[in-house]
Amino acid sequence: MNRFTKKNEGVSFIKNKMKILVVEDEAISALLLNIYLESLGYDIGEAVATGEEAVLKANEVRPDIVLMDIQLAGEMNGIDAAREIILRNKNTVIAFLTAYSDEETIARAKKLAPVAYLIKPFEMVELKNIIDSIQ
Repeated sequence: MNRFTKKNEGVSFIKNKMKILVVEDEAISALLLNIYLESLGYDIGEAVATGEEAVLKANEVRPDIVLMDIQLAGEMNGIDAAREIILRNKNTVIAFLTAYSDEETIARAKKLAPVAYLIKPFEMVELKNIIDSIQ
């Protein structure tokens, strides 16, 4: 929700700066997510492409939410990376954004109690609604 303050006879809008970390190994998808989320006023850093990078970056920036793909470049998948991020920072929530919809993958991911599990392709408004619901 936007709030405003008077400043030199004008109105200055201050957006909610929720910190979001995008973990996506497909460069185009990561870029589109970042552009969309930045346009909504969220604090988006550079996306990362591996589970290992995700754990390190999450430890460094302490995001409010991690948008995590499951199949990633590198040795660590998104579920394992999410588990490690949650262990290190209990206040960070995870939303999985993935093309994987098989029962086994969903069951493994749900053990981490994500705020969402979106199957690609999804509508950006779905993502916005999920993020807005945790603010």
